Amino acid sequence: MEIFGMDFSCVLTSLRHGQVPEKNCLLPLISKLLGYCIVAASTTVKIPQILKILEHKSVRGLSLAAFELEVIGYTISLAYCLHKGLPFSAFGEYAFLLVQAIILVSVIYYFSQPVGAGRWMRALLFCGIAPTILAGKIDPTLFEALYASQHAIFLCARLPQIWKNFSNKSTGELSFLTCFMNFGGSMVRVFTSMQENAPSSVVMGSVLGAVTNGTLLSQIIIYQKPRARKEKKDE
Repeated sequence: MEIFGMDFSCVLTSLRHGQVPEKNCLLPLISKLLGYCIVAASTTVKIPQILKILEHKSVRGLSLAAFELEVIGYTISLAYCLHKGLPFSAFGEYAFLLVQAIILVSVIYYFSQPVGAGRWMRALLFCGIAPTILAGKIDPTLFEALYASQHAIFLCARLPQIWKNFSNKSTGELSFLTCFMNFGGSMVRVFTSMQENAPSSVVMGSVLGAVTNGTLLSQIIIYQKPRARKEKKDE
């Protein structure tokens, strides 16, 4: 019995005989299920951040460079996974995250008026190059080098925001829910990438994502506590 690439036969057979499914039967199924859960959750992961900006009409404390680099990182990751022919459950979230990341950057641009010529140039350059990368119409060696560099891109995407939070001792309009979902998704993706026998570079990217997203989540928890206590004291 196979549904969406998930084989339930060995699990159902074991349960019919009153036995606990073996690890080599259960783990691949769990990996697939978690993979599809991540893909489903990724359709809304950045919406809390977008809504928070729209609600407050402010991008206070947000690093524009961090979100722009995220768009580049998601583009490279999606293109590489498509090029390698990995199952959709192993990378599907990148497609949804890329769309949401582009919308998020657009919202930040809108509330960061005036938009300078440099930002327009970056946006136009991305629109010109992204289709070629997603189609995989570049030299394979260059593609591998590009994907290897995306780990550094994602690291650089998180560091400006982490540093800005540290400098301001505040996370501004950064959304707790979005950071929490990013962290949870990264942790699960480490497991699914290893279970799906993804390239080591893919696994390393997931580990790096878990560390940096965990740092951002920790900053939100740490820097919001003093403010909550102060407000309580004022009351």
